[in-house]
Amino acid sequence: MVAPNGARRGKADHAALPITAEELAATAQACAAQGAHRLHLHVRDAGGGHSLDAGLYREAMAAVGAAVPGMGIQITTESAGIFDVAAQVACLEALRPAAASVSVREMARDAGLAARAYALCAEAGTEVQHILYSPDCVAQLAEWFEAGLVPQDMREAILVLGQYASGVEAEVEMLPGFLAEIAPLELNWTLCAFGGAEHDCLLEAVEAGGQVRIGFENSLGRRGAAPWADNAASVAAFVAAAAARGHHLAPC
Repeated sequence: MVAPNGARRGKADHAALPITAEELAATAQACAAQGAHRLHLHVRDAGGGHSLDAGLYREAMAAVGAAVPGMGIQITTESAGIFDVAAQVACLEALRPAAASVSVREMARDAGLAARAYALCAEAGTEVQHILYSPDCVAQLAEWFEAGLVPQDMREAILVLGQYASGVEAEVEMLPGFLAEIAPLELNWTLCAFGGAEHDCLLEAVEAGGQVRIGFENSLGRRGAAPWADNAASVAAFVAAAAARGHHLAPC
């Protein structure tokens, strides 16, 4: 999965970071040509700020769908410190998307609305990918499975190494402890990693049997090296590095 923009970075960070629906579609097409199967989608408002607007999502999804018909699209409900749980639920209700990433930590701000969000996704057939930042998130998800607030078959998760907001970068050594934390839940897990060690962390994830999410949301380039020319260049370099270790892309 490629995450080409995120909620916070802009053109000032990298000229090739996609913002508009047209730019997102072109990026999706270029990344798919290098092996990306799915797109993790953020949309921006007229001022370039993070948005959960359903209309903006529909515009971007239509553009990506037209450019790359076979590419899966996952929306985000990330609050980015802007939106409350009610706004996140409203986004899910308006779109009823095929796939969405949902932060356990953010949903925990309102357990009642969280229950509604997960029930809505179950009803709509939305594939929920739980965003897990820490052991506290894992413990909360386990509690919700036990209580029935989260359906038992919602076992997709993305583990987040490092933090963009605080500047704490991901390191390969962080992964084993995280995997030990989630082991009892038997999750289908994906990894994303903030910072210059992104590719190294993702390669370790592949070795450990996980899936990966890559892109400018998490890293603009290798530590100590020039930034990637664009998201597609990062995808291509990672696919080549994984192939050098004997790993190859599965069919879409």
